[in-house]
Amino acid sequence: MNATQEKLFLELRQTKEEIEDSLKNKQSQEWLTTILEEELSDIMTAIQKLENGNYGLCEISGEFLPNDLLKMIPTLKSQKDSEYLESYFKKTIYHSF
Repeated sequence: MNATQEKLFLELRQTKEEIEDSLKNKQSQEWLTTILEEELSDIMTAIQKLENGNYGLCEISGEFLPNDLLKMIPTLKSQKDSEYLESYFKKTIYHSF
């Protein structure tokens, strides 16, 4: 693992622990519990990939995913998943003056 991957590994482990603590406390609503469980699963997959040395590879094509994209979304699994990101971007409101 290089220095960037080691930093990412530590961040993923910390996030994993935070989510596990939240799930143990069960103070969140059911809809949030579902989201947390899905995120935890994605984090576990990313950690496993880091440990196996295949982190950053697209699960569909096997090609490397862009580093900038992985920095933003370290649990990204494929290039296809990144196509859905546009729906999460804040849309600019244009005014005509």
